Amino acid sequence: MINVDELKFDAQGLIPAIVVDSITKKVLTLAYMNKESLKITMEKGLTCFFSRSRGELWLKGETSGNYQHVVSITADCDNDALVVVVEKDGPACHTGSDSCFTKPVYASEELSEFSLEGLKALLEGRKAEMPAGSYTTYLFEKGLDKILKKVGEECTEVIIAGKANDKRETVYEIADLAYHVMVLMTEMGISVEDVHRELASRHVIDHKVKQEKMT
Repeated sequence: MINVDELKFDAQGLIPAIVVDSITKKVLTLAYMNKESLKITMEKGLTCFFSRSRGELWLKGETSGNYQHVVSITADCDNDALVVVVEKDGPACHTGSDSCFTKPVYASEELSEFSLEGLKALLEGRKAEMPAGSYTTYLFEKGLDKILKKVGEECTEVIIAGKANDKRETVYEIADLAYHVMVLMTEMGISVEDVHRELASRHVIDHKVKQEKMT
């Protein structure tokens, strides 16, 4: 851990803070902190920034209720910028958007960005629009029992590939299973964030258990 006094604030006494969602890893916003707002952030565990336009401190969520609970704060190699990882209670942007960064400027035609959240959004779109000829549409049309049957089948395929110690085939089958599990999640209204939070809670419990065993 470095000392706050080691951070390099600019001539106005500010340091940029890039706020990132701990679950989705999405960049939520770019804001600024001074020493006082950074101190408040660490004391409260909630993001507090300095508004350059208003010339005053502002605790994110104080009026909107969209608080950002701080998971970690990390400085860059030059100590003149921060990454603040948070768990958020609501939209990060004053427009009501999940992130302030919503306006594409460039996208590669050869390279594409994949994320579980992106896949989940695609599945939700399929469920809402039900385009003809889509396998996903077929699963939603057949309903929960069919989706559960496919999850069970894919579990079996993973076991068979794993038992054969076939890494490539196991990866392939795990991907199939993950897709069908996410179809199930979409059918039941379960978000990626719901699962992430459950896993995170288990990680904390496991960490505590390990500590208790060591003491």
